[in-house]
Amino acid sequence: MTTALLVVDMQYVFTSMTSTCLPNILRLSTHFQTHSLPRIFTQHGHTQAELTPPLKNQLVRKWGPSGSIAKGSQDWELMPDIAAQATANDNPIIHKNTYDAFLNTDLAALLEAKEVERVVVCGVMTDCCCDTTARSAFNRGYETWLVKDACGTASQKQHEAGLNGFGYAFGEVLETEEVVARLS
Repeated sequence: MTTALLVVDMQYVFTSMTSTCLPNILRLSTHFQTHSLPRIFTQHGHTQAELTPPLKNQLVRKWGPSGSIAKGSQDWELMPDIAAQATANDNPIIHKNTYDAFLNTDLAALLEAKEVERVVVCGVMTDCCCDTTARSAFNRGYETWLVKDACGTASQKQHEAGLNGFGYAFGEVLETEEVVARLS
């Protein structure tokens, strides 16, 4: 079964949420690279048009233009360790403007072209983009694993809520070492 790693939104704006999960994401990324398994990265951001009224993007409406990530800004940039992983071997970077990395992107076509059947999701935020994208993968027929120690968010309560909701009805919630062991 072809398995792809999906690293979600590891951008400067989320740095404070990644101290625990970043080493595990790098471990997963290295494992996938070593075993020639697909790695796909996402980058969330909004164009200037989306940040200018009238606001049509639902996330910009929710968070406001000043609370949204502007494409091209420092906050939008991938963290250096992640950027190095993403650019190695020309790994795809999916640019998105919603919580769901499948919506209005070519992620599904990319996974299909690589004949992926299982998706391993990690990154930030556990309870927003990671959970939404993982649920979307499940709903599209992919076996989906959410990696609890390779995801981060604003609080432990939010982290656990995202993991519990996903684990109850959508897919397995695993730790990094469980993923590595299963794929070795």
